[in-house]
Amino acid sequence: MKDLNQTMKFSVENDNASKAEEIITNVYKSLEEKGYNPINQLIGYILSGDPTYITSHNNARTLIRKLERDELLEEILKKYLKK
Repeated sequence: MKDLNQTMKFSVENDNASKAEEIITNVYKSLEEKGYNPINQLIGYILSGDPTYITSHNNARTLIRKLERDELLEEILKKYLKK
């Protein structure tokens, strides 16, 4: 029988990371489809917080706003530093 007086660790990191990765990928593709430079547009959004840097094509603007900018940056850095 488990000791119910101890704190149990709960983690959802992988789910959040896959959700963030999916959002970033979809937004990137939408920006590309509309002819924008996705890197420049994402940087503009991260630095300013202005959602108009992200196209509304394929609902990309709504998608990107599901993540806080610091979460977005954290996921990008994690992915980059893994390589």
